[in-house]
Amino acid sequence: MIYGYIRVSSDKQTVENQRFEIQRFCNQQGLHIDGWIEETISGTKNYTKRQLGRLLRKAKKGDIIICSELSRLGRNLYMIMEILSICMTKECYVWTIKDGYRLGDDIQSKVLAFAFGLSAEIERNLISQRTKEALARLRAEGKHIGRPKGKLNSPKHFYLSRHDAYIRRAIASGMKQSTIVRRLHTNRSTLRRYIKRFIHPVETSS
Repeated sequence: MIYGYIRVSSDKQTVENQRFEIQRFCNQQGLHIDGWIEETISGTKNYTKRQLGRLLRKAKKGDIIICSELSRLGRNLYMIMEILSICMTKECYVWTIKDGYRLGDDIQSKVLAFAFGLSAEIERNLISQRTKEALARLRAEGKHIGRPKGKLNSPKHFYLSRHDAYIRRAIASGMKQSTIVRRLHTNRSTLRRYIKRFIHPVETSS
């Protein structure tokens, strides 16, 4: 299968120029496009959340994806490298028209794919290291990392907090927990946890 991939960033841009480039290229090469993938979305959006992601998942060995240039695949080098690495693993091809790139099964492509994979791994490690260093610096400065203290102990964190006044009145009036649960559309264990934590001491028997 041969796919033509077209991406523009906004509705103000047109897909026709890219379609024309791809179609003209295929005519010159004697190729036929079996399916077109067109989307209007930023290239910074992860490819897994684009139609491109679905295309990569269904691509098979020997398939060709043709686009006008590499920047149509993504707007940063790391994402493009990851996409090309996936294609290399699945033994499908990526051809670009403007920059004349060919990802195939030749030795040059395999070397490039190895470089892409290595670069991506290095980048992931660098990001992880930068994150660890930033967290260590914040801790050294005495700044709290993570959820603010006391957040889990605040009634506002719980779903039933909006019904706090009702629950207290119901319990005070002797209403059974089974009735409270039914009226609030919750379950008994959730209600018991809320009572134990925020309305205690109150007997939790029903």
